[in-house]
Amino acid sequence: MAHHPSAPFPASRPRRLRRDAFSRALVREHALSANDLILPVFVHEGTDKVEAVPSMPGVSRLSLDRLLPVAEECVALGIPVMALFPVIDPSLKTPDGREATNPDGLVPRVVAALKDRVPQLGILTDVALDPYTSHGQDGVLDERGYIVNDRTVEILGQQALAQARAGVDIVAPSDMMDGRIGAIRAQLEAHDHIHTRIMAYSAKYASAFYGPFRDAVGSAGNLGKADKKTYQMDPGNSDEALREVGLDLAEGADMVMVKPGMPYLDIVRRVKDEFRVPTFAYQVSGEYAMLKAAAANGWLDHDAVMMESLLAFKRAGADGILSYFALEAARLLKKG
Repeated sequence: MAHHPSAPFPASRPRRLRRDAFSRALVREHALSANDLILPVFVHEGTDKVEAVPSMPGVSRLSLDRLLPVAEECVALGIPVMALFPVIDPSLKTPDGREATNPDGLVPRVVAALKDRVPQLGILTDVALDPYTSHGQDGVLDERGYIVNDRTVEILGQQALAQARAGVDIVAPSDMMDGRIGAIRAQLEAHDHIHTRIMAYSAKYASAFYGPFRDAVGSAGNLGKADKKTYQMDPGNSDEALREVGLDLAEGADMVMVKPGMPYLDIVRRVKDEFRVPTFAYQVSGEYAMLKAAAANGWLDHDAVMMESLLAFKRAGADGILSYFALEAARLLKKG
């Protein structure tokens, strides 16, 4: 990268441009808007059901009737996309997670209702089996407990197709199986869902920051002391992330994602610099919970750190951010 030397002090005084609010705004390199935000939500069966997630203050599992007003608020605030994560009844969970492919299952029904009520809101759905498996892993296990890649990919393709048929706008495979983007793209093309976009969780790390999310969707108890290190990425690797992104793009991904977010901003920057494609980051449940807890204890200014953290994603190169702060941030942005 070229270095452009400035005139020496006192001819150059960088503080001049920081002196007033107008000049700081004038030369600001990055800005956050509601258009940059995607709101993740947890949905479960029932009517008039709101269940708080203890490890995620301000976040609840919602039944469809309670979710619809949230979707309408997203539209009012200018948030372009809502991301759905299902809380599946334990009685429907099986070793192969087959409920994920049910065209009349929870996610397809919620997608159809949302597209009917708020058609202008983009709907993103998770393509993964962990909410549906009795063991909490993202795929089918062999007799040794290892995820069988190709069998899992086959089911993921059927899951994505069921979601596309329900009217979803973006399918987002988060499973980290090899070859799943190509298989899903082939399924979508073969059934004329050519407009369904794929946002690939291309660089998803085996992170300890996912704990509250697993509590929210009910997979933590099924997973127990097991981990996902045989398919999610090693936190020590960054070159590997570029290989994963390159593969997903070659297989037909329209957009790529890095997860978690703030501990992996270096990966966001490398991906954006290398590929120049729509790049997203997920400010995951653990990141959200940490900031909420520190603010609740009076250790941090809630709104200030919320907005600063989201701006950091933009500065690192993210085109958009999945964040549980999306509604709160969009309300602040609307106030100006």
